[in-house]
Amino acid sequence: MAFEELGELLDESIELPIAGRIYTVPAPSAEIGLRTQALIHAAAVAADGGRADEQVLGDAAERDLYRDVLGPAHDEMIADGVKWPTLKHSAITAMVWIAQDKAAAERYWTAAGDPSRLAPNRAARRSNPSGAASSTPSRGSTSGTSTRPVPARGAGKKGRKRH
Repeated sequence: MAFEELGELLDESIELPIAGRIYTVPAPSAEIGLRTQALIHAAAVAADGGRADEQVLGDAAERDLYRDVLGPAHDEMIADGVKWPTLKHSAITAMVWIAQDKAAAERYWTAAGDPSRLAPNRAARRSNPSGAASSTPSRGSTSGTSTRPVPARGAGKKGRKRH
């Protein structure tokens, strides 16, 4: 079995519909892809309270990341007078595509960047009629050992005389 040409297997662009026009965002270079993934990882670490790599964040700030991830679609959007929130949403969608995949980017795009619209909220998950996660008992130890009950305080001293 021979490998097929990779270009035939990969979808190397995303299409973003904005105000009646389709903007095609091509796959970035390997360098931009790696930098974008590093930036997203550093941002996630910082968001979780960890210490982000200052160099990664500094490098991203020095370059025009939105222009890099949107490619030629960036200049087309600027020329068409696209508003800042739309450009920003488009660029972040492209970053999600680069760091994850097309399906994740589509979810982000459709949610208009609102995290509460990306996944069912907690109340909806809890009201799930299946209840599988909450009704399934946790599995006990399978090591074959058990612990002896601890005797009640003072129970082991019966019959002993104090001196």
